[in-house]
Amino acid sequence: MSTVNRENARRRGGDTAGRILDSAERLVQARGFNGFSYADVAAELEVTKASLHYHFPGKDELGLALLARYSERFGAALDAIEAEVPDAPARLAAYVALYADVLRGERMCLCGMLAAEYVTLSEPLRERLIGFFDVNEVWLERVLEQGRADGSLSFAGPARETARLIVSTLEGAMLVARPYGDLERFTAAASGLLATLTA
Repeated sequence: MSTVNRENARRRGGDTAGRILDSAERLVQARGFNGFSYADVAAELEVTKASLHYHFPGKDELGLALLARYSERFGAALDAIEAEVPDAPARLAAYVALYADVLRGERMCLCGMLAAEYVTLSEPLRERLIGFFDVNEVWLERVLEQGRADGSLSFAGPARETARLIVSTLEGAMLVARPYGDLERFTAAASGLLATLTA
């Protein structure tokens, strides 16, 4: 096989893997990790299940790839907020907007959906899931400490505890807003939380 043909095959394989991940991510965000099968993805993409197994031999491998990609995108979004938004209250508002955008698209946070199914997940998936929330808490802790230091935020106790409160409130607010199909329920809860932190 020539170099050009190898490169074309690699691209096609990469495109297929990306399409599989896109489909699986949508399904997890709508139904949960246990609520979809390879047959669902194969039917949506009009490919064989064998093609899915070629790229992701088992559902755990697919789940790990989903978590890695989602965490990478979310991490890049946090980096962008830090680079482009100067003050702590605005950074918190931008963080909330990440969740609101997902809910606006009639989806749930991928990691929130997986957390609901935590007891059924394999150990590697559990570890990667906890890693996602840890990264978010560390980032929020840094923003909160910045805001307390410059007087723009006010809260009692350690910043890490408030960071955990923020993540828990946003994930919970998404879950409660979902059955009502009402983004305003989420925004009201998030805005109320942010208002308690503004000095």
